[in-house]
Amino acid sequence: MRLLIIEDDEKTADALATGLAQAGFSTATARTGEEGFFLVNAEVFDLVVLDWMLPGRSGIEILKTLRARGNKTPVLLLTARDAIDDRVLGLESGADDYLVKPFAFSELHARIRSLLRRTPPAAEPLRRTLADLVVDLEARRAWRAGRAVELTPREFDLLVYLLRQPGQVVSREMLAQDVWRETNRLTPLDNVIDVHVAHLRRKIDGDHPLKLIQTVRGMGFMLREGSGE
Repeated sequence: MRLLIIEDDEKTADALATGLAQAGFSTATARTGEEGFFLVNAEVFDLVVLDWMLPGRSGIEILKTLRARGNKTPVLLLTARDAIDDRVLGLESGADDYLVKPFAFSELHARIRSLLRRTPPAAEPLRRTLADLVVDLEARRAWRAGRAVELTPREFDLLVYLLRQPGQVVSREMLAQDVWRETNRLTPLDNVIDVHVAHLRRKIDGDHPLKLIQTVRGMGFMLREGSGE
């Protein structure tokens, strides 16, 4: 399950992302209303955790616009407003649930699980793109700048995993668990993962001036538009 956290407070956003990742969710974060509104329209998420008070565009504005456009992604609204009228406004604007700050993470997690249980999984696009990279999930094929890229099954799974979390750091531990499906291995897979990432980088980035696969020292890897190692 992939969740979007739209929260302008850095400590709160980081704590939510860390806690939800530990609970087994894939997360993306946005710190402004505009960024969050762009992400929720550009990508597929199973649920959005949305703060009410945001710079640029408020959570209520985002909610009303999404629902007016027919977007049915479940939304858990976070706010310090606890008056009955505020709760009513949030729910009538399209929120599926409402949580007043401060809250315990266990309650947030329980509410998210409850919403996801009654919501069908979001349909994933059959094609994903980033810059001039195109990946067909159904045919399991990839192209860079219009040219086909030959990938092994493991390399393709690795690429798709990175592509589903653009701009987000993916740790080696996450790759070992979610791509290699190794949860009980006694020795880490770091060297194996590094070799596969190196092979994938050569095939995807090669001599292209725009490098997409980035190494984040001490943390892992990410797929994004921009220069890197």
